[in-house]
Amino acid sequence: MRLHIVARGKIGRGAEAALVDTYLKRIAWPVKISELGDAQAVPARAHDTLHIILDERGESLTSRQFADRLQRWRDEGKREAHFLIGPADGFGDEDRRQADLTMSFGKATWPHLLVRAMLAEQLWRATSIIAGHPYHREA
Repeated sequence: MRLHIVARGKIGRGAEAALVDTYLKRIAWPVKISELGDAQAVPARAHDTLHIILDERGESLTSRQFADRLQRWRDEGKREAHFLIGPADGFGDEDRRQADLTMSFGKATWPHLLVRAMLAEQLWRATSIIAGHPYHREA
């Protein structure tokens, strides 16, 4: 399954970009990043594509729960998971209703660049859990 991060704006070449790159290079699964302008639409949704919205009103998952979801979706034959990092004003109610998962990194509002870094790390962690890699430790 391909992991596709879809975000508004450009990350540039700062520390956040380096951190995102570090984690994404570790992932054995295919990974893609798309940076959208404010007026651009998110990629079209196919029947075998998931839309996961990152939003503070979403579900807070443990790393193990997130890995279990990814593994289940992969095993069900989903070809691609779009992780959508929204515009500055967030997603609308309709966007959240249509998502396969609305996921939160807590109730705080995070800058987009940090959300990308946190998502990249969680994707690495989840795929390493699925692969049985010792990176993740249960508390």
